[in-house]
Formats: sequence, structure tokens, C-alpha cells
Amino acid sequence: MKEQGGFTLLELLVSIAIIFIIASIAQPLAKVTWRRTKEIELRRNLRIIREAIDQFKQDWDAKRISHLESGIANEETGFPKTLGVLVKGAPTGGPEDTKRRYLRKVPSDPMTNSTDWGFRCYKDEIDSNEWCGDDVYDIYTKGEGTALDGTKYMEW
Repeated sequence: MKEQGGFTLLELLVSIAIIFIIASIAQPLAKVTWRRTKEIELRRNLRIIREAIDQFKQDWDAKRISHLESGIANEETGFPKTLGVLVKGAPTGGPEDTKRRYLRKVPSDPMTNSTDWGFRCYKDEIDSNEWCGDDVYDIYTKGEGTALDGTKYMEW
């Protein structure tokens, strides 16, 4: 009599148990990896916007952008009034009516999944969560949470 090939019930149960153990190990690692990816994206987007703000300020101080158009910068500090100014651009004051753009679009905040960033003015305290509305000196995420390194996202 010829024996039929196949798996016994015990072999199937052991295989399923091994799969569950591997899955239970992989799930926390996947969550940490996803969170780390969001944190890297947040740091990158903060750096991009802050560099654009700094470049606008340098161009304002060096008079590479026109000081004649009102509403693009705080006249006293030289920082942009809004992030929209960095996207729309600032007039160079040249004969061709050219604009200098600093961002193609406002990067989104991965912690809130929106472009709703928190702003700080030049005269605000460094850790202030209130915006005076005069200019955009710095930005921060409105996402309330703690990073893998133990710091608050809002403090970055």
C-alpha cells in the first residue's frame, strides 16, 4: 500500500505558531520604522522652510528683493510676513518684473498631515506657541507627541 504525502496536523500547528511568533516580532519593528520615517520627514521639512526663511532675510538685507512692495516682509526685521510670500515670490525690482521664489510649495507637516505650521515672530520667545503676526521668524510643528529620542516634536 502506497503512503500519501502531506502534512500532519501537528506540523501545520507548529508552522502557524512560528508564523505568529515572527509576526509579533516584526510588528513593533514596523511601527518604530514608520515613526522614524515621519521624524526624518519632519526634520527635513523644518530645515527646508527655515532655510527658505533665512534666504529671504539675507536677500532682504542685501536688497536683492524690492523693498517697495508692501505686505511681503516686516519692514523692521526683514523676515517674510507669511509662508505664502516664499511660494509666490518677492519682486527683485529689476526691469523684467521678475520674482525670486524660495519654495515651490509649502511642505506638509507629517505629524499633522497638513500645511498648518506653528509660527514664531522675531520678537517672540524661543519656545513660544503664540504668534504675534508681524512676521515669520521660525516655524514648528503643531503635532503633539514625543520623538523616539524623548524630545517633544514642538521643540524641534
